[in-house]
Amino acid sequence: MTRNIILGTRGSELARAQARLVERAIQAAQPGTKIETRIITTRGDKATLLEREAGRKGLFTAEIERALLRGNVDVAIHSAKDLPSETNPDAEIVAVLPRGPMDDVLVSKHPGGFASLPQSATVATGSVRRKRQLLWKRADLKLVDLRGNVPTRLRKLTDNNWAAIVLARAGLARLSLSPADHELSFEGRQLFIEILSPEIFLPAGGQGIIALQVRVNDENMKAIVDLVSDQRTLLCLRAEREFLRLLHGDCNCPVGVLATIESDKMKLRAQLFTDRSAVPREAELEGPHDELERLAAQLLNRLQAPVSEQGYGLPG
Repeated sequence: MTRNIILGTRGSELARAQARLVERAIQAAQPGTKIETRIITTRGDKATLLEREAGRKGLFTAEIERALLRGNVDVAIHSAKDLPSETNPDAEIVAVLPRGPMDDVLVSKHPGGFASLPQSATVATGSVRRKRQLLWKRADLKLVDLRGNVPTRLRKLTDNNWAAIVLARAGLARLSLSPADHELSFEGRQLFIEILSPEIFLPAGGQGIIALQVRVNDENMKAIVDLVSDQRTLLCLRAEREFLRLLHGDCNCPVGVLATIESDKMKLRAQLFTDRSAVPREAELEGPHDELERLAAQLLNRLQAPVSEQGYGLPG
């Protein structure tokens, strides 16, 4: 099984850090394997403005997937939450590293967290889901768009008259920016961190997961990446993605979904915002983890009325 392997990833600091995690995992499982990382520029990396009506489906993943299918790389590495709910049938997500922190965090200029934000404070985020969650609990907030990699976003917070930004906790952790005592020093500025409750800020499907995609006919590569895959994380990702597939939801849809496994039971929870209500529709259920497709379909059924009314689309 030992061979030369080319990993394909984006060029951001976070993407490179995630590729290094994959490289170390493969080398630990297959000593002597030679690994090269190839940087691929995606449409999202080149965009100066993301048009809302075009959505974000595949924005940061499509070019990497195409490089995989052309044979330019052997393994495509993705942040799972960036993947569209359906990928090219000639490529398959067959492995994942153990899930990192799945929470969102509030990074602010002043201590006290979300509850202490001033009236009408400006908070920046590029996520439609996070915007709806923030306004659900604080309708007074002024929200602005936020783009760029993690250091760029932190720099924008310090350079602008904003009170806070919202980021994925996993990104901070993988860039060794995990706070000590809820404080973060960044380029000489002291920032304050609050881990936001997933009961309110339910994460995006796949958040905190590094996904490994290979060609469907590459059995040798499947066997290699299977050595580093975390089975429980993979099952949770498949459940979350199946729910999103049935919903026809991508990362520009105001929906959160999270699967967890304890013993042989999977708990699946979803939160969906519609255009007509500031309050989300929420549901959760539990069942055997080997019936994840059925669980995803049942969870969607519990949200079916508001989904169909608001036009998010149901299969068939």
